[in-house]
Amino acid sequence: MADYFQEMGWRELEDGEQPNHLLHMARFLIDFGLYEDNFSGEWPRLPPAASKEAVKNLQEIVIDTGDKSCPICLKKFEINSKAKEMPCHHVFHEKCILTWLNQTNSCPFCRHELPTDDEGYEAYKKEKLRAEQRKEDIETLHNSMFS
Repeated sequence: MADYFQEMGWRELEDGEQPNHLLHMARFLIDFGLYEDNFSGEWPRLPPAASKEAVKNLQEIVIDTGDKSCPICLKKFEINSKAKEMPCHHVFHEKCILTWLNQTNSCPFCRHELPTDDEGYEAYKKEKLRAEQRKEDIETLHNSMFS
């Protein structure tokens, strides 16, 4: 049976060797989610996939001209073929946009964001919007007082 150090892939400290306390503190903060919430300032990773409901509700349209192309695969649309339209009115092949939205929640052309099923990311977006609104309110108050 393996001991604790072998199971974890670690080794015991040698005689006179000191542990790296900063490394332990950093690991503690990351393990308990404290680093991401309090110190990073930005969403620490790529935005999550678009919500299943938002993807399901994308409008399906029929292509009536042959001069448009899909911004993802760059292939021209065939006349009378079906395509998906994002809320920002950009049009994509169904397979292209569904593959894209399974990875991230934004339009690949203009970065218009769809809702996600990730509660943490949605809370982050709301907090970011509130912070921007507070900044605008302070700027308006400042300008009204000193102009």
